[in-house]
Amino acid sequence: MSSDADSVYSRKKPFPAKLTSNRSLNGAGSNKETRHFELCLEGSGLAYEVGDSLGVFPSNDPVLVGHILSHLGFSGDEEVPTPDGLTHPIKEALLKHYIITEPSKQLIQAVSEKDSSAECLATLLDPAAKADLENFVWGRDVLDVLHEFTAAKFEPVEFVQTLRKLQPRLYSIASSQRVVGDSVHLTVAVLRYTVPHSARGRSGVCSTFLASRAEAGVPVFVHTAKHFRVPENPDAKVIMVGPGTGIAPFRAFLQERQATGAKGENWLFFGDQKEATDFLYRDEFEAAAGAGILHKLTTAFSRDQAEKIYVQHRMIEHGAELFAWLESGAYFYVCGDAKNMAKDVDAALHRIVENHGGLTAERAKEYIDALKKEKRYRKDVY
Repeated sequence: MSSDADSVYSRKKPFPAKLTSNRSLNGAGSNKETRHFELCLEGSGLAYEVGDSLGVFPSNDPVLVGHILSHLGFSGDEEVPTPDGLTHPIKEALLKHYIITEPSKQLIQAVSEKDSSAECLATLLDPAAKADLENFVWGRDVLDVLHEFTAAKFEPVEFVQTLRKLQPRLYSIASSQRVVGDSVHLTVAVLRYTVPHSARGRSGVCSTFLASRAEAGVPVFVHTAKHFRVPENPDAKVIMVGPGTGIAPFRAFLQERQATGAKGENWLFFGDQKEATDFLYRDEFEAAAGAGILHKLTTAFSRDQAEKIYVQHRMIEHGAELFAWLESGAYFYVCGDAKNMAKDVDAALHRIVENHGGLTAERAKEYIDALKKEKRYRKDVY
């Protein structure tokens, strides 16, 4: 297996990977759209370790680009500068180089100066009005602002100068290269939603790019995450908490642990909405459990009963055993939502250490701080 240093491809020069698999992981009737993607890295020289992320440079929805060009009266062929210092036709610039799904402060400022009816926008740029600005921007794209304030006219170069650079998205890799070779797997929640102020649907740029617009190839690079590796000691136990798409790196961990013959026990906590429709990779995990690779599989499906049950509740239910695993040297991993889930999991871990270690809150914090210092408590949250 080659190393990243052997590859000429990087964030500055992404590899055009071919999308070879695109399938739904949810059953009929699910409220979610979670997809499994496989991309071919053959000829790239790119290598990754489990725990790493794949950077993906998306393209915007060409329909939205078309609407913006039409509204502004541009043909699409007008040459404009792009953030990489080059010049491209504005159609390509809007497709690949600029954010058009969220209005920038610079666009709001420009529109407020060009349209006398948009004076209200200027007040949103006051630092004290941060919450008001966030409320205005939520669910609005560039086209919404142009439609709301039609007196604002732009020249092509002037317009793109109000836009921010389109950034790559990072996705936790869901495969071990020891197992899949010149391939890389991703587990992605495809974002599509509606907003009250518009008949047009909204969607996540990169998730829908992968799901619907990646036929011509996917520009990718490997983002190393040395803080989120499997234990160097193959005999160490591993506890993994990965609800929803947070399952991705742990699918990779299990592949890696099996491929390397690691003897340490593996315990997976997985959660989602409904067992019947949202048990991602169920067949794989149940097969791993049957083969003795996955020693414990604990699930939490929040909407299968009146009271919502999440992974942190299952942790507390199994608190005595979880603490015993930690005492025997287990590594504790969590992947997924940083805003709520990771905080709730951390709080549950503190409670478990308090209750089953017979410790005060302060001593439990010291215990968990020690886990972090020993690099036995590792997070990949976003």
